[in-house]
This record gives sequence, C-alpha cells and structure tokens, in this order.
Amino acid sequence: MLTNRQLQILQVIVDDFVSSAQPVGSRQISKKDWITFSPATIRNEMADLEELGFLEKTHTSSGRVPSEKGYRFYVDHLLQPQIMSADEVSQIQSVFKRQIVEAEQLIKESANILSELTTYTTVLLGPDVQRHKVKRFQIVPLSEDSAVAIIVTDNGHVENRVFTLPEGFNPSDIEKMVNILNDRLSGVSLQDLHLKLELEALAVLRQHIHTADAVIQSLMQVASGQKEGKVYYAGKTNMLNQPEFHDLNKVRMFMELMDKDSQVQNLFKPLDSGIQIRIGSENNHLAIENCSVITASFGAGEERGSIAIIGPTRMDYQRVVTIMDLMRRGLSNALSHRNDSL
Repeated sequence: MLTNRQLQILQVIVDDFVSSAQPVGSRQISKKDWITFSPATIRNEMADLEELGFLEKTHTSSGRVPSEKGYRFYVDHLLQPQIMSADEVSQIQSVFKRQIVEAEQLIKESANILSELTTYTTVLLGPDVQRHKVKRFQIVPLSEDSAVAIIVTDNGHVENRVFTLPEGFNPSDIEKMVNILNDRLSGVSLQDLHLKLELEALAVLRQHIHTADAVIQSLMQVASGQKEGKVYYAGKTNMLNQPEFHDLNKVRMFMELMDKDSQVQNLFKPLDSGIQIRIGSENNHLAIENCSVITASFGAGEERGSIAIIGPTRMDYQRVVTIMDLMRRGLSNALSHRNDSL
C-alpha cells in the first residue's frame, strides 16, 4: 500500500507527464502549491516508487515517467472525472438535438465529435444489424433492365442493392413480388432472412412470377447484408501528433491495424458494460502495445454498439473518461427514443 505522500507524488507525475510529455523531476513537483515536503524528500519517495515499479527513469533526464503499472494504479485508484466546459458539453449534445433519423449518420457524427474533443483516434462499432427484423420490402425500377431492392428494418436500418432484372421480366410483376415478400417475411430477422427467402418465399413467388428464380438470387445478395455492425473511424491520423508515434514503424503497424475491420471489431469490443481501460501490454497486440484503449458500450435493447478511444499510454484519462461517459449516455438515449418513434 502506498503512503499518502507517495500517492500525491504519483498523481502529480502522471498529471504533469500527460500534459507535457516530459519527464517530471523533484524540483518541478516541489513547486506545486499543495506539496509541502522538500525536493530531497520527494527524490527519496520517487526512488521508492521506481523500486516498486510505479515509475521509470529515462536515459535523457533525471526525471521520472509513469510505468504501465503506475498508470494502472492511477486509473484504478486516483482517477477523478473532469469537469467539462459548457461549450464542450453543448458540442456533444448538439449531435443528439438534430433528430438524425439514420443510426449510421448519428454514429458517424458522434465519432467525429469524440475525435475532435479528445484529439485521439476514435472507433465506433455500430449495432449488429443482423438482429434487426424486416419491417418492409420495396423494389423500385430504375430502368428496363435494373431495379433497386430495399429492406427497411424495425430499427430504421436500410439495406439496398441494385440488381439486374432478368430477360422477360414483366415490370407489372414488381407489385406482386413486393406484396408476397412483405406478407411472408415481415418480422423475420436479417440473420434468418436468406434462409426464409429460399424456404418460404420462393415457392410462392414461383407460382405467380415466371422469372422468380433469377430475381430471388439478387434479393438473397441484399439479404445477406453485413454479418456484424459497421466500423466507423475518426481521427485515424491523430496519433501522428503524439511524440510517442514519431517512430515510423509504430505508425505503420497502427495504420495497418486500423485498416482491418474484423481485427478492430475483436480488439475494441468491451468485455462488459460500463467503461473499461486497457493499458499498453494489456491490449495484447503489438500495434497498440504503447497505447491505452478506453472502451464503452452504448445502445438500447438489442441495438447495441461500442466506442473505443485509442491514444498513447500518456493519455488524459480524466478527460477521455468524462467525454466518453457523456457520449455513450447520449447515444443510448438517442437510439432508445429513435426506436420508440419507429
């Protein structure tokens, strides 16, 4: 257990290093108004904290920087929410006041605001649309030989795909087809839609439309949709502004990771509800071993997604946790109200 004096010193070192990216020395600590002990005492306590593994000494300075263990202790025991300015709160709330209908647009704008306010990289994992249920089908002819198939779900999600109409297709059959699809498939989840199209709708369509088989193949492509929620990025290049990422090899590995949506989905999904913080090696991935990742879930009912903010281990944890908490609550409320109105 650390003494009160060691706790004070560790907190000052973390806070100062977060803001300056420069090692923190005993003289710098002694100048704080609330620090009442001498530089010599501070140096002794810093040496003890280093021996305990909470601090590290750099080669270029007599000052100290937090170790991964030091950050973890700080996050678990010393972290306090930051009071945000009225302008910052207003900026976050602005996205929810515009009554955006599409969940996709709401999430994109939220990602941009998070990245702007934190200056870090933001990843939002959208809700898994495969759980959504079909509300209605539409087929809109575009020309003599093409049409767009549209699936609208109970959560307002829209899947659409342009497809080629088969030779001999009668445009008057579109209304018949739409009526059959809506009658047979309304209420079916997107994850079951492909199977239901084949087992339940195809036989009926064949009875009424002689080109049904060719059209149904195109509809199955629309129905296959996406298997998981979409990944939205903002501020991918923000890491380039951090002194820790002047190493081009680190930058390359980080950018390559951000281009792999499937890995990002697995890495940045929260393990449970609430806000989680993973520091350095806790991320279990070489590309982000010098990063901290803060994740949180959001959503309403089955429409759930998650937020991840990625920055250096020298992250402003107080600020990011406060901003993320406001954003996840806002997103959850917005999705809940949106679903109620659909």
